[in-house]
Amino acid sequence: MLWFENKNKTASLSTRIRLARNLKNVPFPSRLKPSELKNISSSIARKIMACDFGMKMRMVDMDSLGEVEAYAMVERHIISPKFAANREGRALLLSEDESVSIMLGEEDHIRIQVIKSGLCLKEAYSLAEKIEDTISSVLDFAYSDSLGFLTECPTNLGTGMRASVMLHLPATESTGELKNLAAAASKIGLTFRGFYGEGSDAKASVYQLSNQISLGVSEENALSNLENIAKQIIEREDKALEKYNKEALQDKVYRSLGILKFARRLDTKEMMTHLSALMLGERAGIIDLKDKVPLTVFITLQPSMIKRVAGEMEPNERDIYRAEAMRKYFETIG
Repeated sequence: MLWFENKNKTASLSTRIRLARNLKNVPFPSRLKPSELKNISSSIARKIMACDFGMKMRMVDMDSLGEVEAYAMVERHIISPKFAANREGRALLLSEDESVSIMLGEEDHIRIQVIKSGLCLKEAYSLAEKIEDTISSVLDFAYSDSLGFLTECPTNLGTGMRASVMLHLPATESTGELKNLAAAASKIGLTFRGFYGEGSDAKASVYQLSNQISLGVSEENALSNLENIAKQIIEREDKALEKYNKEALQDKVYRSLGILKFARRLDTKEMMTHLSALMLGERAGIIDLKDKVPLTVFITLQPSMIKRVAGEMEPNERDIYRAEAMRKYFETIG
């Protein structure tokens, strides 16, 4: 099941584990010519595809992947924007349900990613570790007894792990408390990032809470720290929602519901803002969307996802298409 089909109706939307690994005695991707990178990525792909992970994996040659499909993968959080922008000589290994992706030749030779619905750090890490262990049986990773796994970026040295939890925090955001939370989190080695991770902005009150420190700390401690803080933030979000003025919240939710049900044009930002209000309204018990998860259309009606299905369109045409899709979405709810 894709991560955005999350039906738990809580502030925790998804969990992601990413492990960065590099080959011993091989230059980092940034120091390789495109032809060299392609040869190394192809060699890595062949060895990994021969492994048994207990799931079907397919290989995507990023050289031959079009821009629309690449950025649609970014919108589904399968690959990074950087990987989509610079596809030459690179490859992607992807599971059938898209919960596991392995980028070859991004910033590091290998980046293993596991993404799942809800708050499930230990479960996601267990799968990522199993995949990493299997790959390590056929490839020799660059490792230092003093520094841990060697990575292109010094901030990833050590475990090479980045763990993150995607949180929907509109109530906390409305109180202005997020700045204080972000400052407090940074003091204990955590950081708030935007909807698409590092360097991106928050959209529709969705934030990624991630670990910053990977050197001198074990994976278990990093995960425990992140989970404890995420739970505290979720608890604050729930308390902020309880204090929300009920009449104001109902008005906000039903205004968004009306716009989404009847609008003839919707740009991406407007759609995301109003779907965010519906997600909040469902958590507050104001509306019942009958298992029709707003996050699903939140993702599937992003610009490149629309192009992927309907072809090239002018922005205005996409806005009309998006609004029509939203009206059909609400017809299924009744």
